[in-house]
Amino acid sequence: MKKDECISCGKPDTDVPLMPIQYRGSRYSICPQCLPMLIHAPAKLAKKLPGLETIPPPSHKEPR
Repeated sequence: MKKDECISCGKPDTDVPLMPIQYRGSRYSICPQCLPMLIHAPAKLAKKLPGLETIPPPSHKEPR
């Protein structure tokens, strides 16, 4: 995977805006459409970013 492509859908930066992310010392990119998956269901990206399966999704509890 190239760094100028979304880690999830593979769309290049010529088609969609990309946001940089850093994980375990490496830099990747993700598009705004795929960002919710990284936030709410990170395990779905575990094949592309090994180790994400251990990160639980947020509990969505109201802040105090």
